[in-house]
This record gives sequence, structure tokens and C-alpha cells, in this order.
Amino acid sequence: MQTDTRVSRNVVALGILGVILGLVTVTVVLLREHAPGNMIPGFLVGLGIGVAGALVMAWRVLRRPERASTFERAWTQTGDEREDTLLTRALAVVGLVSLPLVGIATLVIGFGAEPAMVMTLLMGTLFITGGTSFAVFNHRS
Repeated sequence: MQTDTRVSRNVVALGILGVILGLVTVTVVLLREHAPGNMIPGFLVGLGIGVAGALVMAWRVLRRPERASTFERAWTQTGDEREDTLLTRALAVVGLVSLPLVGIATLVIGFGAEPAMVMTLLMGTLFITGGTSFAVFNHRS
């Protein structure tokens, strides 16, 4: 019984990895053809950081789920109902905040600010908003 679950998890994980690699390949080819300047290295570095973080979380959750953090269990969908609710609420806050922030970023770019810097600040603000809201919801419940 335990073996079937582990095999199906591995098959799903390999399928997800294959889809991610396919999307990355298509994206890099499209960026090479259409993107200006040095967008490909930035994309690959950001992707590498994200993939490394996801792999570390998955490894921690699969090896010792009781020692993984609440965020790691919620993000990998292996947590309980409370942890899933915390992640859903935190992502809802990010979605709510993202609409006005994207509008403000668009206006700032329209007034002549450098787009790369504005987009970096936007991504950082959304990341911090998500982390902060998750921590606040986790502390309150």
C-alpha cells in the first residue's frame, strides 16, 4: 500500500518536472528571439532560485514531514486543512494587493522609470506581501 503511493508520487513529480523543462525550453527560445538585452540570464537565475527552493521544500517534506515548516507543507500540498487555508488566505492577499501595485508600476514606467527596476521592486513587494501575510495568518490561528 505504501509503495503504490510512493510510486504514484514519483510519477507525478517526474511528470511535473518534464512539463516544467518543456516550458522553460520554449520560454528560453522565445526570449532569445524576441526579448531585449540580457533577459535570458535574469530569467534563468530567477528560475534556478525558484526551482532550488521548490526542490529543497519537496525534499524536506518527503524525508521528514514532521520537521518541515508550515509553509513547506502547505506549498507542497501535504499539509492539513489548516495549513492549506493559511496558504489560500496568504495568496488571496497577494492577489488583492497585486492589482493596484501593477497599476502603479505601469504608471511609473509610463512616467519614464526604468522598467527592469520597477518590475524588480514589484516582484519583491509581492513576495514580501505573501510572506508577511502567511506569517501573520499563521501567528493568529
